Amino acid sequence: MERIGGWVRAAANVTVLTGAGISTDSGIPDFRGPQGVWTKDPSAEALSTLDTYVNDPEVRKKAWRARRDHPAWTARPNAAHEALVDLERSGKLRGIVTQNIDELHQRAGSRPDLVIEVHGTMRRVSCLSCGENAPMERALERVAAGEEDPACRSCGGILKSATISFGQALDADVFNAAVAAAADCDVFLAVGTSLGVYPVAGLCDIAMDCGARLVIVNAEPTPYDGRADAVVRDPIGAALPAIVGAA
Repeated sequence: MERIGGWVRAAANVTVLTGAGISTDSGIPDFRGPQGVWTKDPSAEALSTLDTYVNDPEVRKKAWRARRDHPAWTARPNAAHEALVDLERSGKLRGIVTQNIDELHQRAGSRPDLVIEVHGTMRRVSCLSCGENAPMERALERVAAGEEDPACRSCGGILKSATISFGQALDADVFNAAVAAAADCDVFLAVGTSLGVYPVAGLCDIAMDCGARLVIVNAEPTPYDGRADAVVRDPIGAALPAIVGAA
């Protein structure tokens, strides 16, 4: 931790990539870990596949129940989220590129303009036909009132959380901002992510190609471990505050 902290201390810019593992201490399970949502129930991955969602009303109904019952609604930021707020206060944080959709970074106090949500947010809903965007709470009120698969009230189209599903293109502007943050840092911290989903995992390559040190903090092995300058297996809620504290 002292060695990594020294790299952070010497850095002008630090970019952080966060995945589901940073939110597990807040009570939100990850996807591919030993206790992950998809590990325990492989069929649940269909809820995040665009074609299946669009073409199967039963999948949409199951997805709406999952949104209604999602633990993120009552989750609170944990020590790892708060450590990144401390890093921001030091003036070194270039940006947080997050694969998470829970907005816990913002709720911890991270500046919204520094949080790059490459997979969108579950706290908004959008229409796949007309593109109308609205707070998720409105749609969930309709679900609570008995609508199993609420349709867009403007055009009758299919509603979906404002998140990126498998088979759905990333927002180009958002991803370009993530690329810029990866290219403009001295240390790239990959925290709580399996680094198995592209193009987001490729941000590690961009950072390293631009001269940054790569530090991975994750409980499970990743494809980038052999190329990283340091790999930390300690629990994220302890490791990230220790790294920032050592800086």
